[in-house]
Amino acid sequence: MNMTSMALLTRPQKPNSCFSSSSTFLPHCNIQSLRFLPHRSLLRPNKNNCYKWKHSMFISTKPLLKNGTLTLNGHEAITGVPDNVFLTPLTDSSAFLGATSSQSSSRHVFKLGVIQDVRLLSLFRFKVWWMIPRVGNSGNGEFRGSLQGNSSNELELCLESGDPAVVTSEAIRAVFVNYGKHPFDLMKESMKILEEQTGTFSVRETKQMPGILDVFGWCTWDAFYHEVNPQGIKDGLRSLSEGGTPAKFLIIDDGWQDTTNEFQKEGEPFIDGSQFGGRLVSVEENNKFRRTSKESQDDAPNDLKHFVADIKRNFGLKYVYVWHALLGYWGGLVPNARDTKKYNPKLTYPQQSPGNLANMRDLAMDCMEKYGVGAIDPDRISQFYDDLHSYLVSQDVDGVKVDVQNILETIATDLGGRVSLTRHFQEALEKSIASNFQENSIICCMGLSTDSIYHSKRSAITRASDDYYPQNPATQTLHIAAVAFNSIYLGEVVVPDWDMFYSLHDAAEFHAIARAVGGCPVYVSDKPGHHDHKILKRLVLPDGSVLRAKYPGRPSRDCLFTDPVMDGKSLLKIWNLNKCTGVIVMVQRYLDRFLLLMLSILKRSLGNCGPEIVQSIPFNKGSLSRIPKGEQFGVGLKTLECDVFTVSPIKAYYQKIEFAPIGLMNMYNSGGAIESVQQSGDSTGYNRRILIKGRGAGSFGGYSSVKPKGCSINGKEEEEVKYREEDKLVTVTIDVSDNSGWDVDIWY
Repeated sequence: MNMTSMALLTRPQKPNSCFSSSSTFLPHCNIQSLRFLPHRSLLRPNKNNCYKWKHSMFISTKPLLKNGTLTLNGHEAITGVPDNVFLTPLTDSSAFLGATSSQSSSRHVFKLGVIQDVRLLSLFRFKVWWMIPRVGNSGNGEFRGSLQGNSSNELELCLESGDPAVVTSEAIRAVFVNYGKHPFDLMKESMKILEEQTGTFSVRETKQMPGILDVFGWCTWDAFYHEVNPQGIKDGLRSLSEGGTPAKFLIIDDGWQDTTNEFQKEGEPFIDGSQFGGRLVSVEENNKFRRTSKESQDDAPNDLKHFVADIKRNFGLKYVYVWHALLGYWGGLVPNARDTKKYNPKLTYPQQSPGNLANMRDLAMDCMEKYGVGAIDPDRISQFYDDLHSYLVSQDVDGVKVDVQNILETIATDLGGRVSLTRHFQEALEKSIASNFQENSIICCMGLSTDSIYHSKRSAITRASDDYYPQNPATQTLHIAAVAFNSIYLGEVVVPDWDMFYSLHDAAEFHAIARAVGGCPVYVSDKPGHHDHKILKRLVLPDGSVLRAKYPGRPSRDCLFTDPVMDGKSLLKIWNLNKCTGVIVMVQRYLDRFLLLMLSILKRSLGNCGPEIVQSIPFNKGSLSRIPKGEQFGVGLKTLECDVFTVSPIKAYYQKIEFAPIGLMNMYNSGGAIESVQQSGDSTGYNRRILIKGRGAGSFGGYSSVKPKGCSINGKEEEEVKYREEDKLVTVTIDVSDNSGWDVDIWY
């Protein structure tokens, strides 16, 4: 594969262990991510036809580089390793690879050896801003490292500083390698090791989570694009609220700032891409969001603060975020404007890495290369962010979405190189967010490079894919697959953001279900009055909160080395967990298909349960099935169809009663409504109770092997408890008045 790789996994046909490797930032390099699993020829079947390792001549289980062969856990991983590549052991299962050269340079490409007879998954940057998954069969310092392949199936390490004045002749710890049996555990362990070794980033679970993650939102971008205006925002918030799905957070996207554009002349035809030549004039809002004089009779609010207070008061918004670029705007700052010259901006023309030039062209980058960028002086960047963010706080704005973050790697010449420049800007940005806003209120965007990812100390939410393109049918499945696969790696550092979507669209349910299982922010970009409230009500509770799953949604293990977007046959499965249940989403892009689904995906995570592990409810059918551990069940999906399955462990109560909570069956992530399940009575036979705590409104369902005698909700006895004998489904209705929280007490 001739591509620059962000993350790479390899495996044989029937793997027993996983190999992992990754690039990071250490004194002379920064590291990308690599994973690989050995070929089937290194495995042998036992009497149960399960595959075990064939032991090689190497006895040590630690990573070892000897005679041109890299071995992990005693097994060959890379052959033909050149003499200038060396290994530094780290733990029993992990190590760093490095390389040296006879000459110093600002860019090196080192051959690492040959990987062959394997199945590869890579996450690579197909644009300067974004990465997507690809599968195939071949293969902290001032330098950034990335992995790439060549036509000889050799793995290569590319080091580059982004500044001809910043040179080196070696990379001591450029590629991190690790191995283990379970790919998701392996990635978590690897990122924690790298966090400790580098000290440049923090893993997701250590970060403060912004409040927007647990409520429903609306973004103005696809509703208005640059024509966003106060009245349109009010119209959109009103139509969402009147439909029973009120937005609790708002992102005012591009179009609110005070900018100028010398490349867009009034009265002349619009030239696509010229908008990227716009530059910021001041940190304040433009005339759409403030009155220009006291005598003005237009509909503009007095100022941004007046508008924000108005919509919070009238529509019950908790959070209002606004958009800005890392350098203020797409084209940076106006160099000599009255309000921006104190930041000493300098007109700079971006230069991309040769690796980026080999991939897809991007209109925004092409235009910024043409028009230039008013780059802020690194010595003034802290002042700029503090001035901008403190002003926004004075206007009652709660947070920001910061876009165009990878621009730094293209303007690093004479500024110390891309790694040090990114580190400096990221530290200034995160310091300003912490000083000015509450709840770590930032969404990062257009920053899928290791320069940005490995400097994420505080930022907790990052966009995980290219934009949502509602007008392009071909990108809908790719969007979902890209986020799911990228989350394998990205989800260990941040909460991946799946982006906005239209609820009224041919692919709306695709996107809605994906976000229900994504563990991500949930927000739409509907035009005012253009909503599918049937879909939205399966995502959003009446109080505007959402049932967010616990972790980033990722592909199931059996999907890791398939290409559900391009191969014409594979089905994408995405899994996640709630407090008491699991959830699986399946998406079918191609021909109608019937398949068998095995629930081992969630078996290790759902805890101890009886010999029959789960109940499974396909959302679109509402049926309940009891599935023994390790068994399969059939699923039929038509072209461009998707479905979501709630998975819950059956547990025994009072010896004879088997019960499994399903949750709110009217919601896509039904089990997300369940907080806890416990016995609440005794075993005398007269007071046998199961208490379920949860939140939300609608139809609560669960599996019960015995028909209940009755039920109460928040202490009030229910007149009707429905029980379906054929599949043991028990249901009760929870009113909207109980939306904030409820206790369902079932007695037997």
